[in-house]
Amino acid sequence: MKRFLEYLEEYDGALITPGSNLYYLTGMAPQATEERLFLLVVNRDGESVLIAPKLYENEVEWKNVVFWRDEENPYGVLERVLSSLNLKSGKILVEDTMRASFLIHIERFLENYTFYPLSVVTKEMRMRKGEKEIRLMKKAAEIVDKVFYEIASRDLMGKSEKQVALEIEFLIRELADDVAFPPIVASGKNAANPHHSPGERKIRHGDFVILDFGARYKGYCSDITRTVAIGHANEKLKEIYEIVKEAQERAFQSVREGIKAGDVDIAAREHIARKGYGEYFIHRTGHGLGLEVHEEPYISQASERILENSMTFTIEPGIYIPNLGGVRIEDDVVVEKKGKRLTKAERELMVL
Repeated sequence: MKRFLEYLEEYDGALITPGSNLYYLTGMAPQATEERLFLLVVNRDGESVLIAPKLYENEVEWKNVVFWRDEENPYGVLERVLSSLNLKSGKILVEDTMRASFLIHIERFLENYTFYPLSVVTKEMRMRKGEKEIRLMKKAAEIVDKVFYEIASRDLMGKSEKQVALEIEFLIRELADDVAFPPIVASGKNAANPHHSPGERKIRHGDFVILDFGARYKGYCSDITRTVAIGHANEKLKEIYEIVKEAQERAFQSVREGIKAGDVDIAAREHIARKGYGEYFIHRTGHGLGLEVHEEPYISQASERILENSMTFTIEPGIYIPNLGGVRIEDDVVVEKKGKRLTKAERELMVL
C-alpha cells in the first residue's frame, strides 16, 4: 500500500473491489462478494475506509471498517465515506473488474470525477515480482511439473478429454490451493484449436494431445503446456513438434534484461516462419504471469515493453493445422539477467 500511494499522487483516490488487486495491496481475499458491495476506498493522502457486508465482520481486518446490514442501503454508506475522505471531484481509479451494477450506482455520487482503470497503476507494480512472490511461483511451477509426470504415467488411451481434464484438476487441487484456470486437454484434430474445451472425444492411438494447465499456490499462478503422442508419433506432427520445441528454445535463449518483449516473440516466430509454418502460429508467444494467469508483460511481436529483472511470463509458441492437429510447448520464465525456467518438465516428445 505504501508503494501504491506513491503511484496515487497523480490521482485523487481509488475504489477497489475484491480480486487480485485487492489481495495484492492488502492481503484480503473475501469469497462470494459478487452481489454485495465490498469496497476499499482510498484517497491520495493515504486515508482509507473499507465498506463491507456485516457477513464478513469476523473475517476482515482493516484500520477503518464500516459494516453494513442487508436491510441497509450500502450506497448511502458509501456517500458518507466519500464525504469523510473529502472525495468530491477529480480523478479516481476504479477496479477494472468492478461489476457494472456497482459502478452505475457509484457514479451517482461521483458526478464530478473522471474514472481511470486501476490497472494503470497496479500493472506497473505487479509486473516486477518480489523475492517472496517468485518463491511462491516456483512452488506453483513445481506442482504442475509433478502433475504432468503423474498424468504422463497413466494410460490415457480410451479416456475422454473431459475425464483427463478432471484427473488433472483433482491432482492440482491435492497439491495447491486451486487450479489457475480450467485445464485444456485437446486430442487429435481438436489440438488444432489453441483454447479447446475438453469434450467427450476419446483419446486414440496416434493422437497428439495438448495438455495445458496451471496451479494457484497462495495466490500465485503457474501455467504449463506439454504435447504428448499416444502409442505412435505421426511423422508430420513429429516434424512440427521439433520445430515448436526449437522455436521455444530460441525464444527462451533470447530472454535477457533490457530487450523488448517483442524480440522474444520474434525469436520464436521467425523460426516457425522459416520452416514454412508461419501462418499456423496464430497467437502471441506468451503472457505475463503472477496473481493472474494473464497479466503484463505480454510477449507479443508488437510489444515495446522492456524486460526487467524479476518479470515473469510464459513462452508458448505453437503450430495448429486444421484437420490434422497441433503442438504447443509452454514454460514459465523469470528474468534474472537472463531467462530462468520455473517449469522444468521434460520437453522432448513423449510417446505414451
